[in-house]
Amino acid sequence: MQLNKLNKKEVEQLFNAVLQLENMEDCYRFFEDLCTVNEIKSLAQRLEVARMLEEGYTYNQIETETGASTATISRVKRCLHYGTDGYKLALDRLYKDEGDKA
Repeated sequence: MQLNKLNKKEVEQLFNAVLQLENMEDCYRFFEDLCTVNEIKSLAQRLEVARMLEEGYTYNQIETETGASTATISRVKRCLHYGTDGYKLALDRLYKDEGDKA
């Protein structure tokens, strides 16, 4: 795993703080204090773009449904193909967890 770009004490503190959150309410409270509304929306949009790309949606469909720019869609697609599989890991676990609740 290559985290060289992020390997700093402050980033590890942030990641450890996220790992301490126990439920959805904790997440809302933390991220509303940490990020602007637009930053949270951007992060959520990228994850949705990744999900849609993984499911085979076209750029046009993704742009229409999410409002994401083609540049954002391309960046997410590049991460899906050449990144560290972070999106895939998160989406796989999210869907697994949702399946377990059903």
